[in-house]
Amino acid sequence: MPPTRRLATRLTAAIGAAALALTLAACAPDPVTEQYRDGGDTGYISGEFAVQEIAPADRGEPVAWEGVTETGDELSSEDVAGDVVVVNFWYASCAPCRVEAADLQKVHTQFEDQGVSFVGVNTFDQADQARSFAEEFGVTYPSIIDVNDAKVKLAFSAATPIQATPVTLVLDQEGRVAASIIGRLEGASILSTLVKDLLAEQM
Repeated sequence: MPPTRRLATRLTAAIGAAALALTLAACAPDPVTEQYRDGGDTGYISGEFAVQEIAPADRGEPVAWEGVTETGDELSSEDVAGDVVVVNFWYASCAPCRVEAADLQKVHTQFEDQGVSFVGVNTFDQADQARSFAEEFGVTYPSIIDVNDAKVKLAFSAATPIQATPVTLVLDQEGRVAASIIGRLEGASILSTLVKDLLAEQM
């Protein structure tokens, strides 16, 4: 079976497993999350769920980015150079962002000692709101506060559309956008598969 078809088969299986897990999972006692699960769309920009992968030859140039995190630390592409990097665009009142937070953290924990870095990009909130979100949902990776100048969003928009929220990008070890997840991450296994495949590219 060709590599592209094998990967598509794996992602299809991962999406199916994620959908089942979401169906069986208990809902968090969070009114914004509950509204989203009940079909409401208040508080976020909707976008249909889609996973897009980019072949190595088509990935373009590395994306250079920098900003200041919710804890006041400077963070840039140079700080995570050589890692597979997961970049998640989010904000605190975004209902699907709240739903996917646990899955993002799960994959972060799974790969944090394997040359994989996670970076949030908060497009709407100030630092105190971002810190409260991280505490509430157990998020341990940093988020850049991008609302004031949108520098990080603009940097990535040159490489791939950033129109819906949430959006999750996966960068290869060269800092190029290798995959995008538009809309809420529908299960940790989807992102885990993408990360594993990028790590395997260098083996």
